[in-house]
Amino acid sequence: MDDDVEDYLTVATAELGAAKRILTEAIRDYPTPISGCDVQFNHLLSQRKAVDRALSALRSEPFIPTPRLPDQGLRVESR
Repeated sequence: MDDDVEDYLTVATAELGAAKRILTEAIRDYPTPISGCDVQFNHLLSQRKAVDRALSALRSEPFIPTPRLPDQGLRVESR
């Protein structure tokens, strides 16, 4: 089962990387001049930022909090 999850994460990372490359090319090839109110250009930047955040989330180690008292009735700490 863990291999399946890793496979999916690998595919997701590869697909997001491809999306980022496509967006970066679209931004690079966007016709000049670019004004601050260019909605289409700003949308491309927004999409690239969203892809960056998704890639960062996939690559980061999640924080999983664990209770100090695994069984509330026993009053034993889990150290």
